[in-house]
Amino acid sequence: MIEFGHLTHPGLRRDLNEDTYYGDSELGLWLVADGMGGHEYGEVASALARDAIVREIRDGTPLVQAIRIADEEIIRTSKRRNEALPMGTTVVAARISGSRFEVAWVGDSRVYLWRDGQLAQLSQDHSYVQELIATGAITHEQARSHPHRNVVTQALGVTDPRSLNVEAMTGELKPGMQLLLCSDGLTEEVEDRSIARVLSHQDCSAQECVDSLIAAALDGGGSDNVTVVLVRRH
Repeated sequence: MIEFGHLTHPGLRRDLNEDTYYGDSELGLWLVADGMGGHEYGEVASALARDAIVREIRDGTPLVQAIRIADEEIIRTSKRRNEALPMGTTVVAARISGSRFEVAWVGDSRVYLWRDGQLAQLSQDHSYVQELIATGAITHEQARSHPHRNVVTQALGVTDPRSLNVEAMTGELKPGMQLLLCSDGLTEEVEDRSIARVLSHQDCSAQECVDSLIAAALDGGGSDNVTVVLVRRH
């Protein structure tokens, strides 16, 4: 049995929420998208990504291809609007079929796996600071306060489709395991060990865990929109 919780919040410093998400146990699809762009276009881009991916998965399209199709649609819509600034969005998505899961992502929205009392980050941020970490230029701790920590190197609608890197991985989701999908509004304010502490409360429902994580992000400053989706197998 699959149980999931979900919530999004504009945060404490933004009027507009450009994040969006989706969750559907029957379809076996969950996703989080964090929009960006001038005016209100981040909101448009993230909604376009969500709708395109949901439609494609319903039609039987594989997850990575569904994300690429969403990218093309955002670019087409951007060109029609003829704006100076392109609109874009990150995306992280999970598909569950039987005991298997597949996750895919573009940008710095993340997916974590909770297993055997341990929290593991499955996705790798497509971000400027992640590249600095990879080369050893800075540490994970320094990345948390780096002035360019919000700069993504890949995003739907912005990156040239020929060099768009939709990363994916698969695994087994056994009873007791949890998949956490979130925008960077959570990880900007809440450290992994604090996230792990919340997910360790097995007596809490998935929704209660999500509510606690959003509250922790707001307590931490709530500097950005924050979205959390938690999928748990019983």
